[in-house]
Amino acid sequence: MIRICGEKDFEQTYEIINDGAAAYQGRIPVDRIRNPYMSREELQHEIAQGVVFYGFEEPDARLLGVMGTQDIDHPTQPVTLIRHAYVRTSAQGKGIGTELLKHLRTLTTRPVLIGTWADASWAIGFYMRHGFEIVSIEEKDRLLRTYWNISDRQIETSVVLADTTG
Repeated sequence: MIRICGEKDFEQTYEIINDGAAAYQGRIPVDRIRNPYMSREELQHEIAQGVVFYGFEEPDARLLGVMGTQDIDHPTQPVTLIRHAYVRTSAQGKGIGTELLKHLRTLTTRPVLIGTWADASWAIGFYMRHGFEIVSIEEKDRLLRTYWNISDRQIETSVVLADTTG
C-alpha cells in the first residue's frame, strides 16, 4: 500500500533514506558522501521546505520505501520535483520504487523533474525506463539553480531528468 507519511513515520523515513543511500558509497564524489547521508535535522528541513513523503508500506505497517514530492510555484514555470527516493536495501529490486513513482506522477499535472547524482547510473537508468530523459548540461544548470537550493559542487556533480510522458 502507498500512503502519505506523517510525523509518526519520521524515524522510518530517516532510516530508509540512509540505508538506501549506502548505494552511493564509492560511486559518487567522495566529498559528497557523509555518514549519515542525511541527518535528522536535514530531513526536518526538507519537510519544512514542502517535501511531502509517500511510503510503500507492508501489511505490518513497516515502510519499505519512501519518495518525496515538492511543488515549486516558480512564476515562469511551476513544477513538481521528485525528491529523496529510497528503498530499503533488503527490499530493492521488487518494484517498490516503480510503484511509488507511478503513484506520485498521478498526483500532479505539472511538469515533473528529478535531480540525482551524475554517477548514480542505476538511478538514472531507473528514471529513464520510466519515461524521463536527461536534460542538456546548460538546461540542468538552469533548472538546478531555479528549482533547487543546492551548492555549486552539487550542481556540478548532478543531472536533471524531465518527464517526457506528459
